Amino acid sequence: MSQKIIDKKVITISEAKEILEKIENLNLFQLRIMDYVKKFSKIDPVEAKELVEKLVEKFGIEREDVITVVNCMPTSIEELRVFFSGGRKRFILSSQLEEILKLLDDYR
Repeated sequence: MSQKIIDKKVITISEAKEILEKIENLNLFQLRIMDYVKKFSKIDPVEAKELVEKLVEKFGIEREDVITVVNCMPTSIEELRVFFSGGRKRFILSSQLEEILKLLDDYR
């Protein structure tokens, strides 16, 4: 049976886990992905969605970048700074990084 892509959307690992848990008969590829998301999912899917929206809204960071941060849940300013140190990334002040880290801490 052929499959058709209906929609593409960047989601957190937690959200991927939630989607895979709804599928009854996972194929081999999906089972491998399920194993991965079980190991690396850091927070609840509902909280992950909420956190992504808050970070995008409050700091104006691109959704894809925020999702990467939420997937990793960095614990220090240094770890967090890595996600925003690149050529195309916008500059984020240390004070903003501290605010982001506090928000992440609220969801741990």
